[in-house]
Amino acid sequence: MGEYNEDDHLSEVLKAVSDGTRRSLLTALVQEGPTRVTDLADRYDMSLNAVSKHIKVLEKAGLVTRKTLGRVHLIEAELARIQMVDDWFKKLRSIWDIRLEFLSEALQERNDDDE
Repeated sequence: MGEYNEDDHLSEVLKAVSDGTRRSLLTALVQEGPTRVTDLADRYDMSLNAVSKHIKVLEKAGLVTRKTLGRVHLIEAELARIQMVDDWFKKLRSIWDIRLEFLSEALQERNDDDE
């Protein structure tokens, strides 16, 4: 039960980013680098506890890591997991490119036959 395959990880990542607040948090972390939890929470109209719960979901999915320096908790984006989603989208694009190429060839053959 403890073993995860790549598809399980991808599903967990996609579930984590299905929430707009979590996407916003992740975007801020990618753009600005490691940020204190309290500074992240100041951006939202919700409690520190609510923001912390969103961060925990992102942590569980491996999208962010937490570093504790004394009482300060720094949250940092984990780009390897983000790359996993990009790789999946590239595969999808590749499949559609192949299909569109096939369709283009079929249409060209049809046009050639009509001439």
